Amino acid sequence: MIAITFDTHEFVKRLRDSGFSESQAEVITDLQRQASAAAVEQARQDFRPEELATRKDLDSRIKETELKIELVRSELKRDIAETKADLIRWVVGVGILQITIIAALLLRLADRL
Repeated sequence: MIAITFDTHEFVKRLRDSGFSESQAEVITDLQRQASAAAVEQARQDFRPEELATRKDLDSRIKETELKIELVRSELKRDIAETKADLIRWVVGVGILQITIIAALLLRLADRL
């Protein structure tokens, strides 16, 4: 937490030296202290330092994101390889089926001749 020091004794002394009475100087000092405290509190509410991201936070989030991207990339490569293998199996299977059908038709034609 940030602490702002405010020397009220020095403030009152300087006001008295400038021609203010003791009571006037004390009232002005008290008002100045209250205004400063209110400004600091407002700044705390506006900026909420506990919610600010640090470089360390950002670095860890970047590393997490990079790891997730790498995981997705490896899963995608695996899926592509599986799809390629399935496609090759289908092409080979259809090829064998075509050869079988053509061979059967040729045998049938040969029997008729």
